[in-house]
Amino acid sequence: MSSLSEADFHCKQGDTICDIRMYEQEVIIVPTLLLATFLVTLVFIFLLRFCPEKVDRIRPPNSKSASRRVLHGIDAPPGIDPLEHESIALDMTSSYSTFHPPTTYPSKTVNTPSFPPSPPPQPFKPSFTPIVQPRELPRQRLPESFNMVSSLPAAFSLRSDPSVSLYRARMENRSVVLRVLNDSADATERQNFLGFASFLAQLGPHPFLPELLGVVSLRAPLVTVVEELENRDLLSFLWRCRQENVDPPCEMTERRIFTMAKQVASALEFLHSKDLLHGNIRARSVLVTKEFTAKLWGLHGVYTRKNQGATQRDDPSMKKWRAPELLAKRPAGQSSDIWSFGILLYEMATLGEAPFAEISVNELLQFHQRGKNLKKPSNCSNTLYSLIKSCCQWKDQDRPSLAEVSRKLLSGEKSASDKVLKASEAVNIEQYLQEAGYGETNSYTVF
Repeated sequence: MSSLSEADFHCKQGDTICDIRMYEQEVIIVPTLLLATFLVTLVFIFLLRFCPEKVDRIRPPNSKSASRRVLHGIDAPPGIDPLEHESIALDMTSSYSTFHPPTTYPSKTVNTPSFPPSPPPQPFKPSFTPIVQPRELPRQRLPESFNMVSSLPAAFSLRSDPSVSLYRARMENRSVVLRVLNDSADATERQNFLGFASFLAQLGPHPFLPELLGVVSLRAPLVTVVEELENRDLLSFLWRCRQENVDPPCEMTERRIFTMAKQVASALEFLHSKDLLHGNIRARSVLVTKEFTAKLWGLHGVYTRKNQGATQRDDPSMKKWRAPELLAKRPAGQSSDIWSFGILLYEMATLGEAPFAEISVNELLQFHQRGKNLKKPSNCSNTLYSLIKSCCQWKDQDRPSLAEVSRKLLSGEKSASDKVLKASEAVNIEQYLQEAGYGETNSYTVF
């Protein structure tokens, strides 16, 4: 007997409840199961799209013997894998599961009371505590977010920390630099990598500081994404301006010197307003955009000193840019950055010559103590040279404030010449290293 005849036999005509009981499986159970399956699938798709980390916890772990996962979506040049020599694990690792910015940034100073005769400056006490987590880039779109990925050229003017690999890429229709932490990095290097990203995020946006676009901090590889400045560091830009018929065109005028210096001064004033000293003002710590806008970089030393309580390192490659009080191992102050800013102006006016080229680093403090100053560059106006000399005064209290420097730069920009500066010859890098005091240590880190 069919189901239909059973219903007719057992149920009276018009008895709906009886009919439902007879067709319970077809009317209730099957549709309910189908609806539940649809809802579960919909929730999983939603999690996969917007909460990939939760989906990762649900997925079964990969076998330990599995080979390195292929990165999809990276548009590398044919035959070249820009990550070929990197052993990159893309699985969740407990080491990267949380963001741990440092909580305190103590300050240490070394005091030498015998120098100079003027009262020593008060130790700089930063009140800045980075606690902000940068924007986390969506992990499920990470490889697809970056296209046209390629390794940055291993040029003299751009070297990276040994634990960090640098790549050029495109993300959201703009050029970016990827700072990728190598998987061989230890816990301290991972902490410093993420701490520096937190430091940049806490600084906040400024038109003349390179923009931090985001990080990948929840799983390996750890990545910091910073905007790319097409003309790279200012020192390399100045050296290119010495060459004829370069592409893209590179021309430096005195008006451009005042304009770019004003931009750097604005960024430096922003740092000082947050009780932060830069401590490394020089041409190689400034990056230049395609439109010749100058942005102050070299901030890793600022973070390191605040994080580890370290003083200025005794690095010979920095001495020619340091104020006399720092050479004498006295505390740094805002006027110490003003001195270095004056050396930066000299670099720009000479198209990248080493300052105090004829003086060895061992004789530098005595040279300053005798009241000697930088020679006036050829084709340098009296206005610009006067500003250079005022910034590089022996006594820190004789140097102008940053506000005064900014006013003089604005005034000088209005009357500056638009004549293109020329240099007699290209820079000999080996000679430059010696004259700048690098010696055997030719590490040149921009990012």
